Amino acid sequence: MAQPPVQAQTQNLTQNLTQTLAESVVQSVDWLAIAPPTVAAVVGLAVLVADLFTDDRRKALLGWASVAGLAVSLLALVPLLDADRATFCLTGDPDVCSYTADRFTLVVQFLVLGGALLAALLSMTALKDDRKNLPEGEFWFLLLSSAAGAALLPASRDLATLVVALEVASLPAFALVGIRQGDRRSSEAALKFFLSSVTATAVSLLGISFVYATTGTLYLTEIADRVQDVDGQLHTLTQAGVVLTLIGFAFKTAAVPFHFWVPDTYVGAPLPVAAYLSVVGKAVGFSGLILVTVVALPSYADVWGPAVAVLAALTMTVGNLGALAQRSTRAYSAVRLLAWSSIGQAGYLLVPIAAAAYADDTADAEKAVGSTVAYALMYAAVNLGAFAVAALVGRTKSLNRLSDYRGLYASSPLSALLLAFFLLCLAGLPPGIIGLFAKVTVFSAAVDAGLGWLAVVMAVNVVIALFYYLQWTALLFRAPQGDTVGAPEPHRVPAPLTLAIALTGVVGIALSGAPQLVLRFADIGLF
Repeated sequence: MAQPPVQAQTQNLTQNLTQTLAESVVQSVDWLAIAPPTVAAVVGLAVLVADLFTDDRRKALLGWASVAGLAVSLLALVPLLDADRATFCLTGDPDVCSYTADRFTLVVQFLVLGGALLAALLSMTALKDDRKNLPEGEFWFLLLSSAAGAALLPASRDLATLVVALEVASLPAFALVGIRQGDRRSSEAALKFFLSSVTATAVSLLGISFVYATTGTLYLTEIADRVQDVDGQLHTLTQAGVVLTLIGFAFKTAAVPFHFWVPDTYVGAPLPVAAYLSVVGKAVGFSGLILVTVVALPSYADVWGPAVAVLAALTMTVGNLGALAQRSTRAYSAVRLLAWSSIGQAGYLLVPIAAAAYADDTADAEKAVGSTVAYALMYAAVNLGAFAVAALVGRTKSLNRLSDYRGLYASSPLSALLLAFFLLCLAGLPPGIIGLFAKVTVFSAAVDAGLGWLAVVMAVNVVIALFYYLQWTALLFRAPQGDTVGAPEPHRVPAPLTLAIALTGVVGIALSGAPQLVLRFADIGLF
């Protein structure tokens, strides 16, 4: 029996409406685009489950599985190099998406996943040396989970995804810092890190809520369009939102005066975790800061530009003075120096972001941000290398004092030469050409933006940093003291630690031979 025409039309209309609603809710996912963070997350879960069924004698397999997972995550970036991809987009506007795999995303993902891979190699040795106090399954799960969040963040193009990625990267890091069982110093470091990070998140969320209240959207590109037309009565609220969001990310990047947690956290954490935080943690903070300021709030550059410039000047100055004040005989002074040095390096990384606020057009802003990314790539390679050699020395000198490095060339010539090379890169001196190249790039970004005063501050700080980097370098080649005189006792270096030192050394030397490759690789497209 045929249906009446009206009933048939109503049924067809209902079916079409249901299909439209379903399409708006369920959308296709570009699995290739999200593969890098997804692989890291899946491997992390697999390792956690496998830990339940793995005998203590075979726990090392969990580490190699984690390293392999991070390597696969890195390889997943290769198919994404050809073109920009996006997923989780609005049905009515496919150009507005929550996840974008553009050039900026891929470069930062390469940085964080590569940094996590090197930290994983360092961790394998640390776990073997201290197996009683470091639970392996939980450690690898936390490291891979944090790496997955760090890889997700640069692809985030809405504030909700950005905050979730930031917390996924941060929350496992708290546990990693305090994971050493029965260690009071480790627990104290984790507590300080946790309290400072939670405060930063709360301040950021308050600022983000103000921005959302005035624009009515969480998507970065839509915020950039709507924030220009904010009603005059809401202008002050928007400015407050910008400032609060900036303060929150200043905590994450360890910018002064929000840096107080860094030295104690690095000393209390297992050394591979400190290396991870010094590179991947900073990359997370800086990529988030770039997305919020340069992409979402370019029209408020007059608010965040001067603030970032002042933060850069304070951060590099306080960081370098803190490193300069380290006494060579103090316990863990080598790690503390690297911690204060990382604060000073964060100041250099902030300079191009401040310069982007004074850019005349989007091309100049992209060039300035590209300088930050290029500097971050250089810093990641050589700083991880310095931590790798520190991990090697820490296996025989548990207090890891600067004085413990005296005469390292006599006992381990290759390690001493590589550490000297890494320190010279951080100082910006030949043969560390990549360090000099990166500093000149950042310096030129400040000059081109008309921030001459900031360029002068940077130049003064580079001179200050030369003193403590060269002082540490000179220690490596001095004659050993006291009972260390004589032929050093040879000891076998574990394969993962050797591989980590070799990889960072090869990358640093290769980039010093062709430093222009870094700037070309960091040629990003944010707009």
